[in-house]
Amino acid sequence: MDLKSKIILIYGPTASGKSVFSVKLARKVNGEIINADSMQVYKELSILSARPLKKDYQKIKHHLYGFISVKKNFSSGDWLKLVKKKIFEIRKRKKIPILVGGTGLYFKALTKGLVNIPNIPIKFRNKIRSLNKNLGSRKFYTKLLKLDPLVKNQINIHDTHRAIRAYEVKMYTKKSIYEWFKMTKSDFEDNDFYKIHIDFPRDRLIKRISERAIMMFKKGAIKEVKKFIKVKVPNAKPANKAIGISEISDYLNEKLQKAQVIEKISIKTRQYAKRQATWARGNMSDWKKIGPDDLNKFLKKIYISRT
Repeated sequence: MDLKSKIILIYGPTASGKSVFSVKLARKVNGEIINADSMQVYKELSILSARPLKKDYQKIKHHLYGFISVKKNFSSGDWLKLVKKKIFEIRKRKKIPILVGGTGLYFKALTKGLVNIPNIPIKFRNKIRSLNKNLGSRKFYTKLLKLDPLVKNQINIHDTHRAIRAYEVKMYTKKSIYEWFKMTKSDFEDNDFYKIHIDFPRDRLIKRISERAIMMFKKGAIKEVKKFIKVKVPNAKPANKAIGISEISDYLNEKLQKAQVIEKISIKTRQYAKRQATWARGNMSDWKKIGPDDLNKFLKKIYISRT
């Protein structure tokens, strides 16, 4: 299997061994690794985000890991802009770009394009939020269907966030959010990619997640959260959503015991892994599924032609 001209994408749930596999693959195909995980971009979140180890950086060149402050916002659009530049640079060096992560939206932005909806003023958005609050989710959803019939069978009545977004887009731009989706196009062709989905059995993944939660404490997760707290990150910033921040903060405030924190982190991580699996089922049907026991077999089959 010759992957010479491909951009390799590796997606999988948290704790599925993506980082280890990607390093092995990069060594075999003369590749460089690019981060596709929304939490691994932050400087201050090394342990909690399970960022690749320094020894891996020494073996293979890694890009877009730990380069931005937790005080800053970092969107899919920001990531896509940087990633396209990195892909170009890596290819110019006659190497293969390998994107690794568990943030499905990043991969979708790269392979399908990013929706270029005009910025909607915050006053306008707040007006729609107030309407939703006053009407309640059911009446608001009924009103949304009348405004934008394309939403039917696309957005669940209980998905308040997406319903509000669809409503504000239609009201402000006069186009359905799904019309905007149709106008979206990637800078790449589908044939440019070789897409791998590490399909990890749930029972085995749960065990690995629990083991990693324990290991995070041994590696210094408490110290990392103490530093995070000192930075005084505004509540609205995405980095606050990192699994472990609130749990370890409660431990530091003596609201939880260490065993309780580990269990809560494990539960939240399992829930996240489940959402990642759901995303894959809905958006990655054309990706090559590889089980953890078959990863080494896959590595033996690939090569890079030198012509």
